[in-house]
Amino acid sequence: MEIENILAKNITAAGVKAAYDAACKRLLANKTILAWIMKSCLEEYKDYHVNEIAEKYIESPQIAEATVNPDEVTNDNSEQIRGANVEDSTIQEGTITYDIRFLAIVPGTGDTIRLIINIEAQNDFYPGYPIIKRALYYCSRMISSQYSSEFTGSHYEKIKKVYSIFICSKPPKKRKNTITRYCVREENLVGQVSERKADYDLLTVVMICLGHAGDDNYTGILKLLDVLLSSEKEAGEKKKILQDDFDIAMTKTLESEVSVMCNLSKGVEERGIAIGVETTTLNAIRNLMETLKLTAEQAMEALKVPEEEKVKYVGMLKG
Repeated sequence: MEIENILAKNITAAGVKAAYDAACKRLLANKTILAWIMKSCLEEYKDYHVNEIAEKYIESPQIAEATVNPDEVTNDNSEQIRGANVEDSTIQEGTITYDIRFLAIVPGTGDTIRLIINIEAQNDFYPGYPIIKRALYYCSRMISSQYSSEFTGSHYEKIKKVYSIFICSKPPKKRKNTITRYCVREENLVGQVSERKADYDLLTVVMICLGHAGDDNYTGILKLLDVLLSSEKEAGEKKKILQDDFDIAMTKTLESEVSVMCNLSKGVEERGIAIGVETTTLNAIRNLMETLKLTAEQAMEALKVPEEEKVKYVGMLKG
């Protein structure tokens, strides 16, 4: 049986408020969406399939959301990243809060990199300061904060690469439908030398500036994010575009939610305790109806209740 997955439910819940800060974070915190961003903007993942990135290379993700308990762990960690502390505090420099922060494994190396994603929905791309400088500052903080956690003393070789990705939903016209990357590069001024790239390629800023349909750049991740965060498109239209154009699943097979109940029912039946089977099955039907908002017929189909017994359970539910 197919039901909507977490991403589809979040799209419905966000509705026309998808561009609002809290809704943005919930939508972008989906592992498949993060994997699309990584494949489109990070050179380490450009040759890997989105599903592979989501399943194998994203770990320990965190989202800034006031209603999330830092100690809370979701029941399903396969789709949505979990809530956790995203603050970075120092005595001298104060506290900054990242919208989304997570670790990712670099394919083929086993090393990790640190990524943050911040959402800028404001009309003014220059809110009294260049956003690029803020993004670079965030990178610097993520590097300096590795002292004592990733390295101590003079072991600078253990510093991990960091990415600061800014998604600007309302950039100035000249920046609409653009993706720009800022990074450290080696440049020989006199003579020819070559250092190992991994030793200086430690911070990168990516500016994703959204637009709308109308030019050749409106494709790939730019179209995906514009659709996902749109305050104009209905939830149903968004789901169809994401599923048809980007092969992003909007449903999942109802297995994990009923497997425990089915196994329990099977175990009781094998012991020949008819009353126990009946009670267990009835409770399982009620639980599915309550937690997943299924009809009695849908719940019995999911539990594979024999046709000849359905009438009996319908009567018991009414009793």
